[in-house]
Amino acid sequence: MKLSFSTLGCPRWTLREIMATAVDLGYQGIEVRGVGKDISVPSIPDFAPENQPATLASLARMNLTIPCLDSDCCIHLRENEPAVTAELTAYIKLAQQLGTPYVRIMATAPVPQPVGTVDDGYVRERAVVLGELAKAHGVKLLIETHGIWSDSEKLARLLSLIGSPNVGALWDVHHPYRFMGENPAATVDHLKPWLWHTHMKDSQKTGDGYRYVLPGFGDVPMADSVKTLLAQGYDGYFSLEWVKRWDTTLEEPGIVIAHFANLMRTL
Repeated sequence: MKLSFSTLGCPRWTLREIMATAVDLGYQGIEVRGVGKDISVPSIPDFAPENQPATLASLARMNLTIPCLDSDCCIHLRENEPAVTAELTAYIKLAQQLGTPYVRIMATAPVPQPVGTVDDGYVRERAVVLGELAKAHGVKLLIETHGIWSDSEKLARLLSLIGSPNVGALWDVHHPYRFMGENPAATVDHLKPWLWHTHMKDSQKTGDGYRYVLPGFGDVPMADSVKTLLAQGYDGYFSLEWVKRWDTTLEEPGIVIAHFANLMRTL
């Protein structure tokens, strides 16, 4: 089982601190979505051309990889097409330079809940074009089970129509369960041809929705999700996404990152 955690969970840490924590706690990867004040990964100084060799050397020395770069690129926004293409191009090129196989993209509003509508045909067209761009750089794009795409059957239909070997799915195990009532077996059954990366997190229902909690302390079927994936031969990363950058009331990163590693090893 390969474990990683998203830098979204430790927004005040430096990359050096993030890597040291990963090594100390037995992680194999770091999923990058911002470091410090820089939420855009290509803007992070550690990944600038002049600093990249030292960063890559540190990762190699610590036996760490970066399995995924998490972009905020929303490919469904027709009016932002030039800007989205430029930003995603920067992510894809950086992923190639870092030896990172995946870049996460958005295809709906950047909120977890399934709200609003999108032009599915336009999303498909853009994904085909951008998938070719990714292919040229040896990278794959991942559409997350997020927003309206929390409906894994709907996402599977989209991916089938896209028909690109360089466009797949990122399963956020929280969203299909919490918003669509899906069980892990159904989600995996729908997405298994394209399921290349995961985000792991847990929550409890509240009177007005839900609240994220330490993994294993909510009702999201994390254990079933892991067992279902392993039974299907999944060999990708199980990546903790702790949204501390967006919710400062959540537990501190040192607590949850250590807890997640221990919990996952019991599974």
